[in-house]
Amino acid sequence: MTEAVLAPRLDLDPALTPLVLDRLVFDRGFPLLAEGVTTFAYRGDVESVRLVHFGIGLAEDLHFERLGDSTWWLLALGLPEGTRLEYQLEICENGNHRVIEDPLNPYEARNPFGQNSVCRSHGYEVPPWALHDATAEPGSHRSLTIPSAALGRAVPVTVYLPASFTTEPEHRYPLMVLHDGTDYLHYAAASTVVDNLIHRGLVPELVVAFCDPHDRLVEYADDERHARFVAEELVPYLEAHVPLLDGRDARCLGGASFGAVAALSTAVRYPDTFGRLMLQSGSFAGAGVGCLERTDEIWAPVHDFVKRYLADPIAVADRVFMSCGVFEPLICENRALRPVLKDTGMQVVTGEARDGHTWGCWRDMLGVALPWLFADTFRPREVRLFERPQPSATLPSTNPGDPHG
Repeated sequence: MTEAVLAPRLDLDPALTPLVLDRLVFDRGFPLLAEGVTTFAYRGDVESVRLVHFGIGLAEDLHFERLGDSTWWLLALGLPEGTRLEYQLEICENGNHRVIEDPLNPYEARNPFGQNSVCRSHGYEVPPWALHDATAEPGSHRSLTIPSAALGRAVPVTVYLPASFTTEPEHRYPLMVLHDGTDYLHYAAASTVVDNLIHRGLVPELVVAFCDPHDRLVEYADDERHARFVAEELVPYLEAHVPLLDGRDARCLGGASFGAVAALSTAVRYPDTFGRLMLQSGSFAGAGVGCLERTDEIWAPVHDFVKRYLADPIAVADRVFMSCGVFEPLICENRALRPVLKDTGMQVVTGEARDGHTWGCWRDMLGVALPWLFADTFRPREVRLFERPQPSATLPSTNPGDPHG
């Protein structure tokens, strides 16, 4: 796969001398952000420093340049305006290599495998729907364990109920089911996003079922058992215990990466169950020409599913929201699949973020996806849009209300 370099390596600013950098540690923090250029820095008496990022669109040589005989190392990249980039640093010291977070950068992002440093390039701000709003009344959570004959195990499900939730018969709620539910809660601030969107009147009061797999690379790779659990067991169980609106128009199914594959493949098997799909950075291996070849055995069921669907694409929902980061290899497959879905007659809206295959990327897109997916299910009430965030001109905040990137 060949892709244009979105963020080329640039020459260092000669004004960034070791003395200036010493002052900037306390004055501005790192990376240094300017329009069209982001400068990463490391200070230490080491042998080499390299930026580690898993994606595409960056220069091939991501090694830092040492400033003379000082202990300062710099790397300048032409990151596009509004880029959010998760990364680590590979340090070589005394012949030993280790990978660390950037010690000069206070922003970090957690994920199921650890955490990364976060570069917020010039023009990027965490969207307001992802930040805690003290005026938004929080919803509540119920932890369930739902027995599944299809999967042969009990499935943990966390159910989000809106703050004004009631069991009065005149109140019924749309349902959203999210794969990798605990990860959406922990790493994508999903409850905060939904709280804020409901508070602003941008989505209706809704119930969200956050589901967790046992082996996601198996269950989410077009597994008939998983699809049967979602459509024939989970949805009926929730309908029996929670006052939900009837019909596919009131149901949305979503997920990220392999979870997006599970969402689409479940909808293909049960096209009358969900009227709305949210597919974030879907791992749709085989969907495009010239994309990265994925030959590991875990991809085989996905390849087979995508091949079958491309051979006979059908409408399986009314609305589909697709998103992907431009710095992730899966952008190729997602761009290829979009016209296929549109040609079936489904309404498809797409969003591309200047980000990678990260929970931060998926968090940021939730506030775009959900209002469109549920746009026609509003109850009459005032809609209050978020104000456009303004880039900060001060040191990065380490306030507990905004600890992550």
